[in-house]
Amino acid sequence: MDISYNWLRDLTEITLAPRDLADRLTMAGLAVDAVHEKGGDHVLEFDLTSNRPDCLSNLGIAREAAALTGAGLKLPDLTVKNVGGRAEQFTAVEIEDADLCPRYAARVVRGVKIQPSPDWLVERLQAIGQRPINNVADITNFVLHELGQPLHAFDLAKLSEFRIVVRRARAGEKLKTLDGVERELDEQMLVIADAVRAVAVAGVMGGEETEISGGTTDVLVESAYFDPQSVRRTSKRLGLQTEASYRFERGVDYEGVRRAQDRCVALICELAGGTATEDAVDVYPTRITPPTVRLRPRRVEELSGLSVPAEESGRILRSLGFEPAEGDVQNGELSFGVPTWRTDVKIEEDLVEEVARVYGYDKIGEALPPSPVTGEYLLGDRRRRAARQVLTAAGFNEAVSISFIEESSGVNESGESRFEPVPGLQKVEGEGAFVVLSNPIIEGARLMRPSLLPGLLEATRHNFNHGTRDVRLFETGRVFAARAASGDEDESRPSEVEAFALLVTGEALEEGKAAGRAADFFDLKGGLEAAADAMRVGELEFEPASVRHLREGQSARVRLGGQEIGHAGRLSEELAARYKFRQPVYVAEVNLTALLATGERPARYTPLPRFPGVARDVSLVADRRVTFGEMRRAILSLGIEECRGVALVDVYEGASMPEGKRSLTLRVEYRADERTLRDEEVDAMHARVVSALEGEFGAQLRG
Repeated sequence: MDISYNWLRDLTEITLAPRDLADRLTMAGLAVDAVHEKGGDHVLEFDLTSNRPDCLSNLGIAREAAALTGAGLKLPDLTVKNVGGRAEQFTAVEIEDADLCPRYAARVVRGVKIQPSPDWLVERLQAIGQRPINNVADITNFVLHELGQPLHAFDLAKLSEFRIVVRRARAGEKLKTLDGVERELDEQMLVIADAVRAVAVAGVMGGEETEISGGTTDVLVESAYFDPQSVRRTSKRLGLQTEASYRFERGVDYEGVRRAQDRCVALICELAGGTATEDAVDVYPTRITPPTVRLRPRRVEELSGLSVPAEESGRILRSLGFEPAEGDVQNGELSFGVPTWRTDVKIEEDLVEEVARVYGYDKIGEALPPSPVTGEYLLGDRRRRAARQVLTAAGFNEAVSISFIEESSGVNESGESRFEPVPGLQKVEGEGAFVVLSNPIIEGARLMRPSLLPGLLEATRHNFNHGTRDVRLFETGRVFAARAASGDEDESRPSEVEAFALLVTGEALEEGKAAGRAADFFDLKGGLEAAADAMRVGELEFEPASVRHLREGQSARVRLGGQEIGHAGRLSEELAARYKFRQPVYVAEVNLTALLATGERPARYTPLPRFPGVARDVSLVADRRVTFGEMRRAILSLGIEECRGVALVDVYEGASMPEGKRSLTLRVEYRADERTLRDEEVDAMHARVVSALEGEFGAQLRG
């Protein structure tokens, strides 16, 4: 929107230079994008937010400038010099749909002479990019930009029975608007009609048949307040946005209807001659009452950080048009009547914003916000933070996905979830198992996610499509499922738990090796165990199992303290093909709520060893089903105090191995705290270990 600087000076006694004024207005929340010099004037180009329709006029900006600078405000002259006769003698107004038109005023000017506008009026309009038409049309445009109230002038002689009917359009009704286009109306659109036909689209544009022409002598000046939503709908439906609709759909001053009309009529009598009626036919069936809002001065500082005296707050608000209410000082509170042009002010915080922006946002000092509590993490936050730090240090990136997914991502052709839910997520099976949004904000994304994995897989596909093949992601968030209704209100609500998911794919680097290797299940397992260790929960256990979305033979259930909490493994071929993955992708998902519910393992510290340890390797041929974890637990369960650790050195599966067998090489470390162990002592302990492995797993020492 463009505002003329010279025009502003007609309305207020500002002395600031145009660019200085633009800076002050911008700092007060009325953004000025540019200042252009045009002839002997400067034009300020504003980018206003939709909640400030009061500033869509020169008077609105002048009021803001006066409040910021302390200058006086000069209101336009509304005196009509030539008057005669009552308005109802020449016209009548009927409002059939008061819900869409709460107020309509009509005033008649007789004996006008249509001619070009004087130079000063032409210059004012051209400065803000308006094309002059004739004196009466130019005056309505001038008042629109001066006061912000759209007006329309009808040729009274062209109105059937010289009367106005405000009604909804009839089915199939058509109207040729001032731009020469015939438009078909619908029954939801409000029109201005005479006794026979529609003559204007209310709040948008007038009709061609009743426009002002060179032969016009009597003019009916319309000034009204239309429902903003109705005008916006009509404007969008017709694809027709005008200066009038731009203001009406944001909300004009409902008490400014007569002021703008009087200003327009006064200028018509001055520039086009004629005699105006003494009054107007003003149909206003239900008066709109502006709100009164209280302001506690202390709230200004509490919300903005600005220490503004109560007297200064009152001065600022009065300068913006807020009127102190009776008994305005009660218990340290001020009450203000909201001016009718400020449709955006309804609550105390709105008044605080007015005070703060005029007083100056630049005066807000730097200070830490006060807090009634000492700084600490909420329950579980410290453990979550520790897991994040460990995973990011290991090369993982944290993902954040939206909480709803498309049905095709979560549901297979049988109507079942493509992903097995984490343990602890109560749900019903089959149809109705998902939480479905009745009004999704993204078309098609109607399901609340039952798993974090769809989001991670979409992120991985995005990375693959952009050439990134090595991906390590983790995410925490809530997952949802429907559960069977019951008499208990809480039990009928959707089930939800906090989940924790990881994804690994691509190449993995190993310490001391220049070339990488393909990431595998153990990289995923290591990441999950590192996170669990950082959260100081007990040791995770993995056991082979069949999981719906994981590849058979490369999937496992995850347990903690004997309780199943999740699953991990390689993504199934079906899902990999669906996402068009051409390399193995490993995923894990666990119930984070269950993890955090476990007791936090205390941190234990031991002195650094003073005596050397002894490492012994043992290579055993065992059944392929025997895992290293089982062997490790068997060794530690022997209770040998000096046994300080068991590590896997190598796994060999070759032609020399019997069918169904493989060789595992383990390294067992022995150390005593108070002395150096003798070889015979280590031999005895190690013999117990070998014997236990041979007896429990049927393993044989490899020669």
